[in-house]
Amino acid sequence: QSVVRVVFHDRRLQYSEQQQLEGWRWSRPGDRILDIDIPLSVGILEPQIHPTLLNTVEFLWDPSRRTSVFVQVHCISTEFTLRKNGGEKGVPFRIQIDTYGVGGKGDPSEHLHSASCLVKVFKPKGADRKQKTDREKVEKQPAPEREKFQPAYESTVLAEVG
Repeated sequence: QSVVRVVFHDRRLQYSEQQQLEGWRWSRPGDRILDIDIPLSVGILEPQIHPTLLNTVEFLWDPSRRTSVFVQVHCISTEFTLRKNGGEKGVPFRIQIDTYGVGGKGDPSEHLHSASCLVKVFKPKGADRKQKTDREKVEKQPAPEREKFQPAYESTVLAEVG
C-alpha cells in the first residue's frame, strides 16, 4: 500500500499546514488538492480518496508488476503566498510517497519506504515563463556552478527520504 501526499516543503509553512489547507478548502468548496489520474496510471489497485484529507490519496499495488501512478495537483503554488501585485514566487510543495507492507490480521502495516520530490505548480503560461527564466539563469552560471543542478527528466524522479 502506498500513500501519496502533497505537503509544504518550507518548515515555516509546515507548522501552519492544517490552517493553510482549511483556508484552501473554505475558498474552494468541493475541490481536492490531489487526485490520481486513473486512466494514465498502470498497475494500481483499489485507489482510495479520503473526503476529509484533500491532499492525500492511497492505492494498493503489486511490486512484482510494472506500476506507475499519475497524480494531479489541483492547486497552484501562489495560492499559499501573500498576494502582492503579481509575480509571486509561489511556495514549494513536496510530493511524498510512503509505502507500507500489508500487515497480518490485526497487525499494523510495516513502513517499507519513503520518497519525495520538490515541486512548484503554476498556471501553464506562468510555468512556461518561469522555466524560461530559470533556464536562462542557469545558462549564465559558470560550468562548475551549472553541474550542481539536477538534469531535466521526462518523468518525476523521487529521492529517498531518510
